[in-house]
Amino acid sequence: MTAEQGGTERKPGGLMASAVVVSAMTLLSRVLGLVRDVVLARYLGVSAGTDAFFVAFRIPNFLRRLFAEGAFNQAFVPVLSEYRSQGAQAATRLLINRVAGTLGLTLSLVTIVGVIGAPVLITLFAPGFSDDPEKRALAVEMLRLTFPYLFFIALTAFSGSILNTWGRFAVPAFTPVLLNISLIAAALFVTPFFSEPRMAVALAWGVLVAGVLQLMFQLPFLMRLGLMPRPQVAWKDPGVKRILTLMAPAIFGVSVSQINLLLDTVLASLLETGSVTWLYYSDRLVELPLGIFAIAIGTVILPSLSKKHAASSTEDFSRTLDWALRLVVLVGLPAGLALLVIAKPLLAALFQYGQFGEFDVYQASMSLQAYSAGVVAFMLIKVLAPGYFARQDTRTPVKIGIIAMVANMVFNLILVWHLRHVGLAMATALSAWLNAALLYWGLRDAGVYQPTAGWGRFFGRLLGGSGAMVAVVLWLTGSTDIWHTGLAWQRVTFIVAVVLAGGLSYFAMLALLGLRPRHLRRGPV
Repeated sequence: MTAEQGGTERKPGGLMASAVVVSAMTLLSRVLGLVRDVVLARYLGVSAGTDAFFVAFRIPNFLRRLFAEGAFNQAFVPVLSEYRSQGAQAATRLLINRVAGTLGLTLSLVTIVGVIGAPVLITLFAPGFSDDPEKRALAVEMLRLTFPYLFFIALTAFSGSILNTWGRFAVPAFTPVLLNISLIAAALFVTPFFSEPRMAVALAWGVLVAGVLQLMFQLPFLMRLGLMPRPQVAWKDPGVKRILTLMAPAIFGVSVSQINLLLDTVLASLLETGSVTWLYYSDRLVELPLGIFAIAIGTVILPSLSKKHAASSTEDFSRTLDWALRLVVLVGLPAGLALLVIAKPLLAALFQYGQFGEFDVYQASMSLQAYSAGVVAFMLIKVLAPGYFARQDTRTPVKIGIIAMVANMVFNLILVWHLRHVGLAMATALSAWLNAALLYWGLRDAGVYQPTAGWGRFFGRLLGGSGAMVAVVLWLTGSTDIWHTGLAWQRVTFIVAVVLAGGLSYFAMLALLGLRPRHLRRGPV
């Protein structure tokens, strides 16, 4: 059996196993990401340099999520799955080769333009920096180092899409670990060679090195499958043209939340120094449950939904989507509530060291609480969007995405004047709920998704479990102040204990209310 022919159709149990693998790898990455952020907060704190770095990193990172892991992945995987399902090995290899060449050339041109036009990009994405020439110059310098990261990480996402289509989910899920390791190493060992306020430049070098490492890490696994691309530029290839056609609207449909975050950065640059950094740290904690679970589920169901759509299996398509929605709500509801009630203890325990003070904890906790209101919506979007892209429908999500993006800007303008950076976070949460609701009703109206029986009882159990979790967490954090007065190991140990106790109380109450693991494996409860 060849690599192109290998693999079997994944049932819900198989999807669960794949999701667990991806979640485990992503958990490792997110834990290291937290370690990275703790190191950055301790050694660099909140300053003009950190604001400049986070803007310089967010621009290529935004483009990476928008074009590579966002629109490109959602357009490429369904087409590649279709080619593979047809059993045409030569055509599948040719598609991979031509996409690699066309994508590589495009990325090269975009990277050159980005490096040359760094001053213009900083003016566009951080207009507030124009009032501080030193901060602006620092941001331009770092963007010229971080922008080439887009080239390497987009090709990494291309390789990861191939591996995911062949059911090799662990390797792409592990790859982000290398970015965290690179940034930690840069903070610890390279920053001493720079003086204030240029210490953050060391992190920009770390980003560039990470891009190279991530791409090189995946190539041997492609070779093992016999799928190492031989790049060919072919704009007129039918498969390439289909992918490009699907990508154009998908850019908005899958990445509205990223666009909203970037718009938040633009407005935050106009606020007091530190606003960009406070939003960064609160967003990073929201990304923890999102990355560990929702992205993992969205990643593993896209190839499966694409195959079911190609086989015209509408009922299986709907049940797979329903299963995924239940899982993200199961995790998203308690995650959002937990971030809401322990925002300050969590930030203090993780980041209140060295240059990151109590005032910074307070400001970041306020935006974290605002973001937490949208956690469930952020997670639902990651699962609902593949329901469109698996059917190669990118027009509907783009319409929904534009509506949500306009709504986000309206919310921003209403809230930012009174709530400052907290208003930006709240606007993002509100627009995410609008986006998720419109995606959901779109799938219902199209007749491709029909909720299975038992959602009311399922949601009632989740509310009961969440209530127990909140009570336990509030009692533990209110009974001591060790989370901000203790030593580092005492703070972190306490917060880990609180999270574990909250999780145990949540699942224990779910069990008492009659929810069993087999219900989630089989679908309806």
